[in-house]
Amino acid sequence: MALSYPPPLTVPASYPFHFLPSSSDPPYDILRNHPSLSLLSNCKTHQSLREIHAQMIKTGLHNTNYALSKLLEFCVVSPHFDGLPYAVSVFETIQEPNQLIWNTMLRGLSSSSDPASALEMYLRMVSLGYLPNSYTFPFLLKSCAKSKTFEEGKQIHTQVVKLGCDLDRYVHTSLISMYARNGSLEDARKVFDTSSHRDVVSCTALITGYASRGDVLSARKMFDEIPDKDVVSWNAMITGYIENGSCKEALELFKEMMRRNVRPDEGTLVNVVSACAQSGDIELGRQVHSWVDDDHGFSSSLKIVNALIDLYSKCGDVETASGLFEGLSYKDVVSWNTLIGGYTHVSLYKEALLLFQEMLRSGESPDDVTMLSVLPACAHLGAIDIGRWIHVYIDKRLKGITNASSLRTSLIDMYAKCGDIEAATQVFNSMPNRSLSSWNAMIFGFAMHGRANAAFDHFSKMRKNGVEPDDITFVGLLSACSHSGLLDLGRHIFKSVTEDYNITPKLEHYGCMIDLLGHSGLFKEAEEMIHTMPMEPDGVIWCSLLKACKMHGNLELAESFAQKLIKIEPENSGSYVLLSNIYATAGRWEDVARIRGVLNGKGMKKVPGCSSIEVDSVVHEFIIGNKFHPQSREIYGMLEEMDMLLEEAGFVPDTTEVLQEMEERWKEEALSHHSEKLAIAFGLISTKPGSKLTIVKNLRVCRNCHEATKLISKIYKREIVARDRTRFHHFRDGVCSCSDYW
Repeated sequence: MALSYPPPLTVPASYPFHFLPSSSDPPYDILRNHPSLSLLSNCKTHQSLREIHAQMIKTGLHNTNYALSKLLEFCVVSPHFDGLPYAVSVFETIQEPNQLIWNTMLRGLSSSSDPASALEMYLRMVSLGYLPNSYTFPFLLKSCAKSKTFEEGKQIHTQVVKLGCDLDRYVHTSLISMYARNGSLEDARKVFDTSSHRDVVSCTALITGYASRGDVLSARKMFDEIPDKDVVSWNAMITGYIENGSCKEALELFKEMMRRNVRPDEGTLVNVVSACAQSGDIELGRQVHSWVDDDHGFSSSLKIVNALIDLYSKCGDVETASGLFEGLSYKDVVSWNTLIGGYTHVSLYKEALLLFQEMLRSGESPDDVTMLSVLPACAHLGAIDIGRWIHVYIDKRLKGITNASSLRTSLIDMYAKCGDIEAATQVFNSMPNRSLSSWNAMIFGFAMHGRANAAFDHFSKMRKNGVEPDDITFVGLLSACSHSGLLDLGRHIFKSVTEDYNITPKLEHYGCMIDLLGHSGLFKEAEEMIHTMPMEPDGVIWCSLLKACKMHGNLELAESFAQKLIKIEPENSGSYVLLSNIYATAGRWEDVARIRGVLNGKGMKKVPGCSSIEVDSVVHEFIIGNKFHPQSREIYGMLEEMDMLLEEAGFVPDTTEVLQEMEERWKEEALSHHSEKLAIAFGLISTKPGSKLTIVKNLRVCRNCHEATKLISKIYKREIVARDRTRFHHFRDGVCSCSDYW
């Protein structure tokens, strides 16, 4: 689906008529066919608009109200750019605007991001002696509906009745919509019932009102009572279902619409594809895609293509999504956002960042939606340099937006997950209005950095500020206890969830407590808690207990827990690998071979350890024994130096961490080539002496690398921050922040 646009605009250089200021406009036919006005239909850019306006001034066309009204109308309805600011600047130059010009400005302002400004313009209009008409009121009522200005809406209703405009069908429908969107369905229904205009348009306005309040049953009843439904009424009911989370019903209604041969419009198709994306119904989405491609006049619709990109990416078919995206000759910010968000949704974080960088190179300006998709990718990859650039961009370019709190919370999360909890704290402290999500993000950040005291201090400040905690807050607090081994405090918090805050514990709360009990070797108490759970334990819980068995050398329980884990997640290779490692630690090599045979038989492979480090805004990834990096020779040279200095410092490799039968010297070499060691070596040769290194690993850091990294931090006088699968480790001067508890 390729979108193409016409060649650049050519503005006529001259025209035989020059219009002078006059109390009345020249003949309509002369104005209507003027070349400058005809060019507006092909105008796609601000520059072209300025050129057309300049030509109008040159020919004196700006002295006619007709031409000015057409220029303003184009500005306020242009689908290609936001022309409202330009319209306002032109309007301010008009000495005696007529009623059409006032109405045009009210139309633009009522559709803007600040609809209440239409009401201010209306007051100005009335104060200058202009009376509203039946064309004025729909824009004013729309403004009241969008800005939720109920009292002003009622006052305008009074003026409507006073001027006799309540008999106009468009004003009547706008009144219903205004009351409905302000939550006063009783008034909306009263307007509907007392009018003779009970047509499909007014019925549709009432349907939208019922649906917006969550009353889909009343909306559907009204919909079913419409004798001759048009596409707008079908769209209203489909949208109502979608907005209330009833995607299945929305899709069934769409099928019925198609069976009745009601031709969908662009809005229908966008909504239906979005419903398919939300419900995961990729097959129906493909059918809609096929229908669009079958020459029904929608294949060039950018909105539909964007919706299809969203559908395929959310359903995991990123190849088709990417193909649609690449096929666009013109991409708007929504196109870029949709695919970037799709990559993030399916955990293709590196692809998300690469596409974001391509977006910047294309000249498209990212918005708040872009950043809310890119920041999680930065957080996952540890790409803090890119995250910092985004932070600066937000401060400079995205001030005052409605999503400001969400953006700040995402920045907190990004900094915390990239290892800079101090920067996260600075962002939090700079927020004038802190949402519950921002408090929770800080609590989780402190928890993953092993700073339980800071997490609980933050919780106390949150309560003093009158912010009520939710279930997510307590997952963060229990996680802080788990990472710091605070068993008694964890028990107290878990009890407090129900007794003090009347929150029903969820699986995540039980998971944190069971992990804490298992880590403490209290397997009996952990199993008792599992038996009291109102829900079945998931794989995460059994996996945490299996890891605890490895830590405490409890082979018997490990086999029992492994069986339960495999039963729940038979295709998860991690459960087999973990059990195999426990057997290897116990020296039961026959069982190791048996488990690996099962893995091979199922075609499953062990997830390799992968570590990454960001240098100069580029994320470099390393896998154990990897020699494909362009600087491999220098990296392995640094590894040799590190091993030599570690040996001189008295470090003895812990070869029990190598869970294979091999000679001791090969075990030591295998440990030396672990992915985190490669990433550290690369960091040492690629950064200035004394600068901090931040490593991200996809698996839990092994005991040998943990001990080695402590010494490396001391030898090279570097702070090394390592994020493994569950938490952060801050290595400095030979000591780790986890106090060897992880």
